[in-house]
Amino acid sequence: MLIILVCVNFSSFNKPLANVVVIGAQWGDEGKGKITDLLSKSADIVVRYQGGVNAGHTVVVQGQTFKLHLIPSGILYPDTECIIGCGTVIDPQVLIEELDQLEALGISTRNLLISQTAHVTMPYHRLIDQASEELRGTHKIGTTGRGIGPTYADKSERTGIRVQDLMEPEEMRKQLRWVITYKNQILEKLYNLPPLDPEQVIEEYLGYADRLRPYVVDSSLKIYDAIGRRRNILFEGAQGTLLDLDHGTYPYVTSSNPVAGGACVGTGVGPTMIDRVIGVAKAYTTRVGEGPFPTELNGKVGELLCDRGAEFGTTTGRKRRCGWFDAVIGRYAVRINGMDCLAITKLDVLDELEELQVCVAYEIDGERRENFPNCARDFAHCQPIYKTLPGWQQSTAHCRSLEDLPKQALDYLKFLAELMDVPIAIVSLGASRDQTIIVEDPIHGPKRALLHANGTPMSVLR
Repeated sequence: MLIILVCVNFSSFNKPLANVVVIGAQWGDEGKGKITDLLSKSADIVVRYQGGVNAGHTVVVQGQTFKLHLIPSGILYPDTECIIGCGTVIDPQVLIEELDQLEALGISTRNLLISQTAHVTMPYHRLIDQASEELRGTHKIGTTGRGIGPTYADKSERTGIRVQDLMEPEEMRKQLRWVITYKNQILEKLYNLPPLDPEQVIEEYLGYADRLRPYVVDSSLKIYDAIGRRRNILFEGAQGTLLDLDHGTYPYVTSSNPVAGGACVGTGVGPTMIDRVIGVAKAYTTRVGEGPFPTELNGKVGELLCDRGAEFGTTTGRKRRCGWFDAVIGRYAVRINGMDCLAITKLDVLDELEELQVCVAYEIDGERRENFPNCARDFAHCQPIYKTLPGWQQSTAHCRSLEDLPKQALDYLKFLAELMDVPIAIVSLGASRDQTIIVEDPIHGPKRALLHANGTPMSVLR
């Protein structure tokens, strides 16, 4: 198959956006915040569809760094409406802290909306999350301890508290009194922790409700009406494909669905309303927490990637595990998400390396596998099969077009696109907005064949 890699002027982002999903193509931390921020320039609405404060987006604008956990990064554009969808779980304390921080930096939050049916993280969720992880011992998952899993568990168990419950004080009092009594039994008898005072928790969350009340709406209806008016909507998820509850490296996954299909469930729109899916992947691979990682590097190269890439979590500050690019999980992400094109981030982190390795397949019990194994045992025993490519050993930080890239860097990108059978539309070379090569407008270029504005291909990837 021919995959065309070409160059387009950045001004093309002023065209209509349609409805686009941005997803992580690895284990999260791929740089989705920057890519979402970049695409938000053309968006009327940016919607966050899953996850909670266990996620983090770092966006750098004109030298100023913004770290967001719940609020979509589109908030940095004054005319862009931002919605926290029903598939997210909301810690009101953290959300209010983000609102205050943005306002203190001169960023208006008047365009933020919150789904009335999103579930709320409570104090007992955090306590249970931390205590259960400790109880797992050597079987720990590596959660952030922010209560996300227990919040989603209560949602499934139908004992959850939703944003709309906070808006009705008397109903909230009734619900929380019995729920906290129930949770106190678990805290005391299972984890040997002191019980929570229901009245204290109720008063705390009533205060949060007063602050958040102006933002609360029927978000599904809001989005549906916007689609009917042909407004441009960008759907952003947290984490990445390999952390998906159903399609990730279970059990070392998150508690929701970061994949593209999760955008429909987490916002209340039908799949026919989605026009395009854009994946984001680093030029290498990272992972946070526990679980198998076939291409992990434990020596000097891994430390170099960590240092040059500033690989520490936005939410927890945890050091990320680093490894070579894994095209097996890349192909899997393309398939699971129906990906139309890809943004490659942090290419500049590889600048100093003499040679690079890319995992093109796995060996499992002596057998070569080019497709991702769904069996957890098989994945734990994967041995990477590598293809070695020459490095470029010169800075790419100044590059703003494909012509500026060293030949070896361009060849590396071509090789990744060929392996994953998907066009590369964006190349990021740093955290700032301007440190970006727009290879092709990822929104308006023809699906599966990205062309130059005048129809002439700049280079062909075979």
